[in-house]
Amino acid sequence: MSIAREPDLKEVKELKELKELKEISTKYLNRDLSWIEFNWRVLEEAQDPSTPLLERVKFLAIVSSNLDEFMSVRVAGLKDQIKAGYTKKDFTGYTPAGLIKRIMKRTNKMVSEQYKTYREVTRLLTREGIVFTEYEDLNTTQKKAMDAYYHDIIFPVLTPMAVDQSRPFPLVHNHSVYLAVLLIREGDDPDDEPYFAIVQVPSNLSRYISVPTRPNSKKQEFILLEELMEHHIQSLFSGYIPISVHGFRVTRNADLTLNEEGAEDLLEEIEKELRRRRWGSPVRLEVQEGIHPYALAQLQEEFEIEEQTFEIDGPLDITYFMKLANTLNGFESLRYPRINPKYPVEFEDEVDFFDVLKQKDVLVHHPYETFDAVTDFIVHAAYDPKVLAIKMTLYRASGNSLIIQSLARAAESGKQVTVVVELKARFDEERNIAWARMLEKSGCHVVYGLVGLKTHAKITLVVRQEEHTLRRYVHVGTGNYNDNTARLYTDVGLFTSNSVIGEDASALFNEITGYSAPHDWQSFAVAPTDLKDKLFELIEREAVHAREGRPAKIIAKMNSLSNQEMVDALYAASQAGVKIELIIRGVCCLRPGVPGLSENITVRSIVDRFLEHSRIYYFENGGSIDVYLSSADWMTRNLTRRIELMCPVLDPQMKKMMISILNVSLNDNVKARELMSNGMYTSIKNELTPYRSQFEAMKITSWKKLQLES
Repeated sequence: MSIAREPDLKEVKELKELKELKEISTKYLNRDLSWIEFNWRVLEEAQDPSTPLLERVKFLAIVSSNLDEFMSVRVAGLKDQIKAGYTKKDFTGYTPAGLIKRIMKRTNKMVSEQYKTYREVTRLLTREGIVFTEYEDLNTTQKKAMDAYYHDIIFPVLTPMAVDQSRPFPLVHNHSVYLAVLLIREGDDPDDEPYFAIVQVPSNLSRYISVPTRPNSKKQEFILLEELMEHHIQSLFSGYIPISVHGFRVTRNADLTLNEEGAEDLLEEIEKELRRRRWGSPVRLEVQEGIHPYALAQLQEEFEIEEQTFEIDGPLDITYFMKLANTLNGFESLRYPRINPKYPVEFEDEVDFFDVLKQKDVLVHHPYETFDAVTDFIVHAAYDPKVLAIKMTLYRASGNSLIIQSLARAAESGKQVTVVVELKARFDEERNIAWARMLEKSGCHVVYGLVGLKTHAKITLVVRQEEHTLRRYVHVGTGNYNDNTARLYTDVGLFTSNSVIGEDASALFNEITGYSAPHDWQSFAVAPTDLKDKLFELIEREAVHAREGRPAKIIAKMNSLSNQEMVDALYAASQAGVKIELIIRGVCCLRPGVPGLSENITVRSIVDRFLEHSRIYYFENGGSIDVYLSSADWMTRNLTRRIELMCPVLDPQMKKMMISILNVSLNDNVKARELMSNGMYTSIKNELTPYRSQFEAMKITSWKKLQLES
């Protein structure tokens, strides 16, 4: 007779986790776990041999920067919930503690895979003559040059910081790389407890340093800043012997906690919070693999982090790869071919934007069509003597924005200029504060939006005196007024002088800047007041068409879908027979292909050269098709905590172009991945000719030209 064995502690833990997983909802996918799958798709681009090598380098850097933000915001929020004793499950079935365990397990695996890819990519770079070397592998001439660089450039800015009873642990800055140094005093017993110190790797110096070329070699060699510091660490601690030097890096809670109601000056309140961000509570500790156990214990004790510790087999923080890939001279064969964005054909031969827009609407598809058209429109308005007023929202602007300069010029020349600047645009707060102050000095009316709401809508209104009347011209877009990101993100923007859209635009600015009751919109749908209800209405209308045998279809292209009510509305439409095709780059909480729930829904994600950023919504409407562009994803924050805008495309030709953009994405069988009902993504493989949507999108501008000419 066999005796039942008591399960050991490890088995009990595994059984408990298995039970918890079985309790997880099968109806929804978790937002944070879905985000991790998105970052895996970015990593897959770095692993793809068909991706040019220096582009693979960039994707590796993007994986790191994405993960930094995820940890400092999403994981930080979960840790705050755990600290507060919050144990309620979210709508996907996870408690904060259970979710953070899953996140750490999946993220650890991803980071391990990322650094495996890093080693492969650096080997391939070496073959191409781009070499990252170690100090010991340099020849005598190179060592002399690097020694001189260390003593002349690096050493003067270094500050060794000892940690002992009289010197408490210094402030460790968010996302900065440090060296943890263990030392013994010369002549002391090696078995004595070591001395502990840290040294910051200067963030204002380049992480990689160009090494003099070897004789008869065309290779470009680089050495990492921390490698040079480690080799010369003795210079910082005379009389002591270093026994261990390893890098570490801390990620802190970077979310702003604002008391907007009690803030007399929002600018000052945000500036205070930005200073506090530097010492937000730690949420992740990264250490170099092989770190001395004593040093690791010191760090974990100081930062009170154990489970969120990552041992990294390679350099910490490889976001520097982005700068390397962008600044290396030559090596064009290792990059994507340059593209030359076309100027919108409607504006090509016209001197006056307003003359064109009186006759027709113009739709612009970035980055295939240049953002210069948007900048030129605002510059044109700033200098046009007939323009009386310019009103604009600014969420993120570039570092040297001609748009900002033009708005300032317009105000100085006597035009009424109103700019809604979003000070709470995450990680762009400091830049936006600088813009706000500069615009105020030039005479612009600067508004910081409404209490508790971010202004995320992207819209410009120009009011112009024409003969005996005023005419409104509007630009509304899916992307920020930022010429830099417009080269890297796919977005659409609509120029129009449609009077109905113009009236709604005026009403929107009046709501943001003054006291106005919620407007009865003629064409717009605006969050947080009515956008969600409008979307519910449009989705339910498709369900009615399907039940009554009329054409019913939804195509929605967005960055993220995580609002439970929106997911439920799509489930209900699917059950009514509506065919739903979702193109979602990032987070998706909807589980497609579940019999009886979502068998009429497909979800695909495209990760490629450009960041898919446009939000386009298509409703078949029984054959009378409606198409919208929007600033809003279908996330809770967009629908309830932000000022967002959805605008119809009314011009038949422009509507055709929007539908073509959607169809191009739906036909992608090279870079598109389909979401399975188990939450995993699989590459779309079929027997059709390879069709890469971002390469094919360039042809839409040619199609547009042909349509206009015909």
